Amino acid sequence: MKLKKSNLNRREFFKNTGIAAVGLSIGTNKLWGAPAYIPNLLKPNSKINGIQIGVITYSFREMEDQSAEATLQYILDCGINAIELMGGVAENYLGRPEYKIDRRTYYRLMRLDRKKEISRDEKKQLADLKQQQKSYEKEAANWGKNRNPNNFLKLRKMFNDAGVEIYAFKPDYLLGKKNSDADINYAMKAGKVLGASHVTLELPEDPEHTLRLGKLAEKNNIKVAYHGHTQQHAKWWDTALKQSDSNVMNPDLGHYIAAGNTDGLEFLSNMNKKIYSMHTKDRKSLANGQDNMPFGMGDTPIVEALQLMRDQKYSFPATIEYEYKTPENSTIINEIRKCVDYCKDALES
Repeated sequence: MKLKKSNLNRREFFKNTGIAAVGLSIGTNKLWGAPAYIPNLLKPNSKINGIQIGVITYSFREMEDQSAEATLQYILDCGINAIELMGGVAENYLGRPEYKIDRRTYYRLMRLDRKKEISRDEKKQLADLKQQQKSYEKEAANWGKNRNPNNFLKLRKMFNDAGVEIYAFKPDYLLGKKNSDADINYAMKAGKVLGASHVTLELPEDPEHTLRLGKLAEKNNIKVAYHGHTQQHAKWWDTALKQSDSNVMNPDLGHYIAAGNTDGLEFLSNMNKKIYSMHTKDRKSLANGQDNMPFGMGDTPIVEALQLMRDQKYSFPATIEYEYKTPENSTIINEIRKCVDYCKDALES
């Protein structure tokens, strides 16, 4: 959303609007005041010619402040009004203990340990991280004893009041094969409370688990949309889709092209009724190296896909997932805004 420049300074603006205790940040990733948005004022709109452009909040993973309030401000600064919400942001808002372990270091050291290529110092570091992980899991489990999906209503209201809808919920650790039915039901009910039509996760390899998820989704009146990376191909979802009408798709067009598939548009055309949202990024093809690229510089047919969605009136959102390296002279917010503008230009052409 483009905003006209104003000659009013911040103090005059809030005096004139009767709001003195809050701050609004537009076009920046700096937060000031609390809360950092004004309900019902200057709401964003990224639905263009009938196609909803959204963003997954994973895109903001490198921002310093990972709170729900800060995440909401990032979304507003990008001019986006609908999202796929990550579970960590949502549950931390409700008081779940914050995960402070360096995942990259932890997983790297575990890989070295498995390969028996780990040094003595690294082994000590890994032992310390494992102890931290164990302590965190115990703390999180204690918190989870009193969890209630209805507690997400307050979070939904905060986002909705700012003009942001939650169409998908990615509840991280709660939909896995080792999770209890209680965990899965909680995640699905949380998605419903947040206003999501579907929860998302990577398509499990075990068809028994997709059958289980589909049945539980039926009971909770929500869809389970399965995501993929470079293992995607046109028939990859077939088993899950046949198991339950509640099993649907959350493909990633960029990863699909990077996998070497060349039928991206045909795939969308054939499967559009089963797609509930689509991750949108630009990647080079398998032959060209698979790199994540700024929109318009890779091999992913983003323009053609969006125009197909518009012309055929497909109902699923295109979810921007920001994964390319941020240029030194730019910011994550500015780059995502460029992605939004790229999609806007495609849909208005």
